[in-house]
Amino acid sequence: MSTLMADDPPGTFIHVIGQGAIRMVRAVGNLSLFTWRMTRQMYRLPRGQVLWPVMYDVGVLSLPVIMITGLFIGMVLAVQTYDTLRVMHFESRLGSVVNVSLVKELGPVLAATMLAGRVGSAIAAEIGTMRVTEQVDALDALGADPIGYLVVPRFLACFLLIPALTLLADGVGMLGGWAVSTKMLGVSDHFYWVYSDSFVTAYDVVTGALKSLFFGAAIAVIACHRGFHCRSGAEGVGRAATEAFVYSFVAILVLDFFLGVILLKAYRLLFGGAISL
Repeated sequence: MSTLMADDPPGTFIHVIGQGAIRMVRAVGNLSLFTWRMTRQMYRLPRGQVLWPVMYDVGVLSLPVIMITGLFIGMVLAVQTYDTLRVMHFESRLGSVVNVSLVKELGPVLAATMLAGRVGSAIAAEIGTMRVTEQVDALDALGADPIGYLVVPRFLACFLLIPALTLLADGVGMLGGWAVSTKMLGVSDHFYWVYSDSFVTAYDVVTGALKSLFFGAAIAVIACHRGFHCRSGAEGVGRAATEAFVYSFVAILVLDFFLGVILLKAYRLLFGGAISL
């Protein structure tokens, strides 16, 4: 009976699977080492003249896309949910379904996805361009740690501002859902807000904000990592920006699942049972 040898020719199924596993382990290891290097630099807070422009770019310049995203999430949720609730004669509870879904799940995930495209890709392209043009090497030669100078400010900006932007998207989405529910679908203003107040708890808001903290951290780390490992040339910069968005999006979905499971267990442990609409 023949056995598989370590020097099987490339292209075999085992070879492809093995190479894929090796690349995955290597990528996770490189990202972990990069994160550790960044963490070691966190005790040196960046100067304001370095941090504020980054926070302006991440926070203020993201306001239009975040507000548009939140508005249409709320409006679409109202439209898509209304018919189902109307069949069960629960249309008066439309506000509770829309706003709980928005605050706990769709708001954080979709806001983070939009920011991964707007902020994450920009960070990867910017740092990648600096890597290609040897500006990162120049910082190192001048005695400035590139991780502390380039990565830490961007990490702090994403970590602090993405949750705030998510809460803003939630608020705008609630208004969008209210406008569609009451002006187009005929739901009572009173019932919309009464049921929203009854079922949207502080724990739901905290859950969404906590998810956003992890999403922001993941976007910043992945984007900076892809920028630092950018290949030379314009093609390399473009690929780094694309990879930053794709990997960030996958990380958002994975984190959303595991955080959802953990936070659900925490809710049951703290409060017992589950809220029913």
